[in-house]
Amino acid sequence: MDLAIAIIVQLFQWNWDSIAQECTQYLGPAGYEWVQISPPSEHVTGDSWWTDYQVVSYTLTSKRGNRDQFANMVSTCKSAGVNIIADVIWNHMAGTDSGSGVAGNTFTHYDYPGTYSGFDFHYCGTTGDAILDWGNKTQLQTCQLENLADLNTETEYVRSRLAQYGNDLLSLGVAGFRLDAAKHVNIDSLSNIVSRLSSKPYITQEALGSGQPIPPESYNTLGDVTVSDYYGDLQKAFTSTNLASLNGIEKKFAVASSGASVTVATHDSEHGSGSLTYQSANNSYTLAHVFMLAYPYGTPTILSSYTFDNTDAGGPNGNYGTCYGSGGVNGWLCQHRWTPIAGMAAFRNTVGSAAVSNWQQGSTNQIAFGRGSAGFVAINNESGAWSKTFTTSLPDGTYCNVIDGAISSGACSASTFTVAGGKFTATVRGYWAIALHTGAKL
Repeated sequence: MDLAIAIIVQLFQWNWDSIAQECTQYLGPAGYEWVQISPPSEHVTGDSWWTDYQVVSYTLTSKRGNRDQFANMVSTCKSAGVNIIADVIWNHMAGTDSGSGVAGNTFTHYDYPGTYSGFDFHYCGTTGDAILDWGNKTQLQTCQLENLADLNTETEYVRSRLAQYGNDLLSLGVAGFRLDAAKHVNIDSLSNIVSRLSSKPYITQEALGSGQPIPPESYNTLGDVTVSDYYGDLQKAFTSTNLASLNGIEKKFAVASSGASVTVATHDSEHGSGSLTYQSANNSYTLAHVFMLAYPYGTPTILSSYTFDNTDAGGPNGNYGTCYGSGGVNGWLCQHRWTPIAGMAAFRNTVGSAAVSNWQQGSTNQIAFGRGSAGFVAINNESGAWSKTFTTSLPDGTYCNVIDGAISSGACSASTFTVAGGKFTATVRGYWAIALHTGAKL
């Protein structure tokens, strides 16, 4: 990772005007410096969230706004100290046989007038040109995923056209790209496209998990990669009463911390399976965020999303993300504002690169550890309370528990704990946590 990024907030399905507002009113002042947005390119019509990933053209008109609104959002966020990471789709176009996009451009499956023609796609020769064998690298990178027209990224024209789109986004002030379905594009093709960009953005890439024919770490030459096994391991740990298994979790992955992108849930897993979600029991979703933000592995992304009954559902309220206080309204969850998550974001910004210290346990489902002399966290994933005298490397003094509150005007809005001789005694209630750091010292 070339840029020092502490935390990314993914404002999933938020429209441009609401992101601009949130950057100014909350994200910038709260110290969140990076925001990942939904794809800005024209996509097929429809309210479902996945229509965003069926590209029709590179016109910057989507259901989240037009080009002027997009440019204003990027500029407004930058003024608030927040950088924008655009979700870009360089692997494919639409998956439907014909139709029109939200900007009015019409298409058929392999003909996107003014953008691509039939010569610009892969035809791998399987039934329906579909990926049939997920253990076959060639099929993964030249066949179609769910009928999505697969771009022939080995050709000069496709590479130059994708770079043109990337440069357009960079010219408007976008600072980073999340490469959707990166594992379905040969790394040589991605590297070639990136080499044509006018500046060097932060890059994070969607990659396959371990045991796949395309090792995710092979994409680290280009930027960070999503460690999909990470959120699966968090789900197992928080639902199988074995938090102790998270000690040294970084040793399980081939992707080094400096090149890893981690999250509790992705927008895909939240609408599918394989991760904790906001609907998970016993505060496990919140506690998993506490662990992720406390533990020094990878660059964490906080998915800020919305409630849904239908897994296809797109953003509510006209995609205008709406937060209030420490939560959301009108169907929005605003996880980045939840008191424990916001508190742990400040924790992570404070502890920086400090190593894990003073690891200790109650049961296998009760863990505590420090981050050098800058922070300390205790997590209780059992129903009963956990009382203990904890050993830390924190300087002596009184600290605000940032899981429950924050310091304002010199006072803590939550419980406080006094560290003396590196120790403090506390009772962590069931399915909850305590977190102290030097940035919240009274």
